[in-house]
Amino acid sequence: MAIAPASGSAGRTDEQIQRDVLAELKWDAHVRPNEIGVAVKDGIVTLSGTVDAYSKKWAAEKAAHGVRGVKAVANEIEVQLPTSSRTDEDIARSITAALEWDTGVPLEQLDITVSKGWVTLRGTVEWQYQREDAERAVSRIAGVTGVTNLIQVEPRLSASGLKEKIEQALLRRVKTDAERVENPITISYY
Repeated sequence: MAIAPASGSAGRTDEQIQRDVLAELKWDAHVRPNEIGVAVKDGIVTLSGTVDAYSKKWAAEKAAHGVRGVKAVANEIEVQLPTSSRTDEDIARSITAALEWDTGVPLEQLDITVSKGWVTLRGTVEWQYQREDAERAVSRIAGVTGVTNLIQVEPRLSASGLKEKIEQALLRRVKTDAERVENPITISYY
C-alpha cells in the first residue's frame, strides 16, 4: 500500500520527514535523540520530551526547521532543570555578563527580565544580527528555561542612506584594489 505525501510538504511523506528530523537530531551534538520524540502530521512536526537545558530545546527546533518538507514545528519539549537550579538573579547576572562580552549587542539598549528561568528581552537594536545574537547568547545560559525575544530592529540609516554607504564602501574597495595592481607587493623568500 502506497502512502500519499502530505499535501504541501514538497512531495514528501510524513514518514520521510520524521525519519529526516530524527536523523538531524542524531547529527546535532547539542541534543540526544532519545530525549526527544518526533511526530509528523501533514508536514507539521511536533517535538516532545524533556531536556535539561533550553539550548537543547532550541537546537531541536532549529534542526526540525532545517528538514525539507517541514511546514511548521510545534515545540512541546519541556525544560526541566536539575534540582540545583539557579536563581533568577544569578541567571540575570550571567546574561548580563554574556551580553557584555558580545560587543555586537548593545546591552545598554536592552531590558532583560528573568522570571522562573524564563527570559524576556526588550529594547531596540540597529541590526537584525544583534537581535539574533542576543537571543542566541541568552539561550545558552545554564538555568534558562525559555526566551521571549521582543527586541525591535530600528535601523539608523534610511534605505537611501544605506545605499550611499554601500556605494562608498565599494568605491573604497575598488581604489584599494587598483592601488595594489599599480604597486604590487614584493614578497622575498629567504
